[in-house]
Amino acid sequence: MSIVIILFYFFFPALLLYLGTKYSFINKIGVVVFCYVGGLIIGNVNIVPTEMSDLQGNIMGGSILLGIPLVLFSENILKWAKMAKYTFISLLLGIVSVVVMVFLGYFLLKDHIPEAWKVAGCLIGVYTGGTPNLAAIAQSLNLNEDIYILTHTVDLVIGAIVLLFFLTGAQKLFLTYLKPYKSTGDYDEIEGEAMISEFESYSGFFKKTTIGGLLKAMGLAVIVFVAGFGVSMLFEGDARDTAAILSVTTAGILLSLVPAVNKNTKSFQLGMYFIYVFCVIVASKANLREIFNPESAELLMYITIYVLIAVVGSLILHSILSWIFGINTDDFMMTSVALSNSPPFVPVVAAALRNKEVMIPGMIIGVLGYAIGNYLGVAIAYILKAML
Repeated sequence: MSIVIILFYFFFPALLLYLGTKYSFINKIGVVVFCYVGGLIIGNVNIVPTEMSDLQGNIMGGSILLGIPLVLFSENILKWAKMAKYTFISLLLGIVSVVVMVFLGYFLLKDHIPEAWKVAGCLIGVYTGGTPNLAAIAQSLNLNEDIYILTHTVDLVIGAIVLLFFLTGAQKLFLTYLKPYKSTGDYDEIEGEAMISEFESYSGFFKKTTIGGLLKAMGLAVIVFVAGFGVSMLFEGDARDTAAILSVTTAGILLSLVPAVNKNTKSFQLGMYFIYVFCVIVASKANLREIFNPESAELLMYITIYVLIAVVGSLILHSILSWIFGINTDDFMMTSVALSNSPPFVPVVAAALRNKEVMIPGMIIGVLGYAIGNYLGVAIAYILKAML
């Protein structure tokens, strides 16, 4: 049975990604949602042997250490230099807003949420980068699986509501006190389409022509994995996992500056596959009876409040700071979406704004979020821990 479960962990995300190239509703709902549902089902029908716990942990760790550098390989962070001054300022204001609100939520709720300092670090990661950062930080801090699932589930629900707000009435609301966007006329449609495809499309991923490039990327990721694992051996306890995550993150960023590595755009999709493997496994370790029993209702309420403070609170603070610093409505909204929802959602919101010019800066902001999310999330978590 253990072999069947392991095969499920690896083949289920691959099947979802393949079906996503055939049926658009899978991507609209979100591959990560299906991964959580599949993992929760097999984990709560008592078919996973209890003796698999250590093996599950090892596969989770391995999938993150492989996934993070692969996600970063194709994201040359030097592209941030193309951003306009006000877009970069908006990025800084967005990060400051998230950090301030996560700190505020922590001090209000730390006595009500177990491992609150770890949850705080994860919220920083997911709202500056996305799911890869959330998963990496949770792994590096050894966050309890049930709390992780509960936090990410609440995040997905609230995030979907906020995204719907951005797609409907947000622009009109923010235009009441933020200045309108002025066109620069320098949008490069070819580059824009290429960046969209890089982030959201698995078309061509399963073709034979991509195998060679993916094998090279995978080989390089294995080298990074081994190096990161070696560095982690210099540390003890929780610091070991943290050192491993930050080591592979640093290596992924540095290698992304090498043209031969950076041009392999499908490495991002391969990296996301390993992140999805992690999501399936961590969901299969979560106990729904523990998460959703009456005794956990209070915890669910406090985590929901914390996520609302982090998401809605940072959005409000970011808008106020944008008003003070003269950031226009579209740049503010695109920065918020890129940080809180990650690059794949940037084109969707750009279309709703009817403004293609903000799409490339939005993509670049999302890339920077992937790059800095792990460092910032881990740093904030340990700062809060030291303040206990």
